[in-house]
Amino acid sequence: MDSPRVASLDTPPRPRRRPAWAGRNYTLLTAAAITTSLGSNGALIASAFAVLEAGGDAGDVGLVAAARTLPLVLFLLIGGAVADRLPRHRVMVAANTLNCLSQAAFAWVVLTGDAQLWQMMLFTALCGTGQAFFNPAAEGMLMSSVGPEQAGRAFALFRMAMHGAAIGGAALGGVMVAAMSPGWVLAVDAAAFAVAGALRAFLDVSHIPAREGSGGLLSDMREGWKEFVGRTWLWAIVLQFSVVVAVVGAAESVYGPLVARDELGGARPWGIALAAFGVGTLGGAFLMMRWKPRRLLLAGTLCVFPLALPSAALAVPLPVTGLCAVMFVSGIAIEVFGVAWMTAMHQEIPEEKLSRVSSFDWFGSVAMVPLATAVAGPVESLVGRSSALWGCSALVVLVTALVLLVPDVRNLRLRVAPKEIRAHDGAPAARTGVSADAESPVGGLG
Repeated sequence: MDSPRVASLDTPPRPRRRPAWAGRNYTLLTAAAITTSLGSNGALIASAFAVLEAGGDAGDVGLVAAARTLPLVLFLLIGGAVADRLPRHRVMVAANTLNCLSQAAFAWVVLTGDAQLWQMMLFTALCGTGQAFFNPAAEGMLMSSVGPEQAGRAFALFRMAMHGAAIGGAALGGVMVAAMSPGWVLAVDAAAFAVAGALRAFLDVSHIPAREGSGGLLSDMREGWKEFVGRTWLWAIVLQFSVVVAVVGAAESVYGPLVARDELGGARPWGIALAAFGVGTLGGAFLMMRWKPRRLLLAGTLCVFPLALPSAALAVPLPVTGLCAVMFVSGIAIEVFGVAWMTAMHQEIPEEKLSRVSSFDWFGSVAMVPLATAVAGPVESLVGRSSALWGCSALVVLVTALVLLVPDVRNLRLRVAPKEIRAHDGAPAARTGVSADAESPVGGLG
C-alpha cells in the first residue's frame, strides 16, 4: 500500500487558475475594471436619456456630456504628475470615491423627478474630475504590473475582460432605462465605483521604486512634456485622436441617442448597438492575444479607419441590424489599435514617467471633446443631423490618413525582451530588450 507521501507525488498538480504572469495587482486591476465597466456603460446611456426625459434637447445632452469632459481636460496633466509622485493606488481609490458620490447624487436628483440641467452638469463635472486623476494613475499602475514579454497579451486580456463586462453593462443599461428610470442605472454605477475602489485599496506598490525628489509639481509636468514632445509617433497619434475622439464622441453621445429615439425605437436598440460594439472589442482583444504585429503603430493606425463607419451608419440611418454590424467591426478595429498603443507605450516610456506621459496622451485625446459635444446641437440645427454625421466620418478618415505620413508611426517595431528577474508581483526588474528585427526601433528606446 502506497504511503500518503508517495500518493501525493502521483497526484497531478492542480491547474493554475490564472497565467503565471498575472500577479496580484494585475488580477485586482482586472476585477475592478470589470466592475466599473458594468456600471459605466449603462450610465452613459442613462445620462443622455435622463436629460431627454427632463425635457432637454440635443443641445442640453451635449452640454451635460461637455460638463463631464471639461474638468477631465483641465485636471488631467495635474493628475498625471500627482500619480507619478504619490502611490498610484491611493490616487485611484480617492478618484473612485469622488465618482461614487457624484454618481449617487446624480441618481438621487433623477429618481426624485426634479432634476435640473445645472444639477446634472455639476454632478457629471465632478465625475469627470475624478476621472482626470484616475486615468493616468490607472494606466501607469496597469503597465507596471506586467513585464515586457507578456505585455501585449496581458493588455489584450485586461481589455477583453473589461469590454466583456461592457457588453452586459450596455445591454442591461438600455433595458433598465426603457423599463425603469435612468436614475436606477446611475445608482448601479455609483455602487460599482464603491466596489472597485475597495478592490483597488488592496493593490501592492512595494515593487515600484521610490520616486526621486524633484523640484515640485510643475517641474514634474515639464519633465513629462519633454518626454512627450520628444517622440514624434507619440504626439502625432495624440493629435490624430484629439479629432477622432471628439467627433466619435459627439456622434455617439449626442447624435446616437437622438437617432435611436427618432428612427430606431428608443433606448433599447441603442443599447443593443453599443453592446455589439462591446462584442467587437471582445473579439479584437481575443485577436490581439494571439497576434503580435511587428509594426505596432502601423497596424493600429490602419484600424482607426473603420471608426468612421458608425457615424455614416447613423447618417443613413441603417436599420438596427446594420448598425450593430458596423458597431461590431469598429469595436474589433479600435481594440487592435488600443492593444498596439498600450504595448508601444509600455515598451518605449520609462516606468517612472508613465503616468505623466499618459496624462498628456489623455489630455490630447479628450481636449476637443467638450467643444465637439457642446456644438453638436447647434451644428445639427445649422446643417442637419445627417450632414453633421457625414462630416464626422470624413474627419476620421482625413486625420488618420495624415498620421500615416509620419515615418515613426509606420516604422516603430515590436521588441522581444529577454527573460529577466521579476519582482514579487510579476513586475519587471528592468525594461531592457533586443530588437525583433535587424533595425533599431524608432521613437526612442524608453
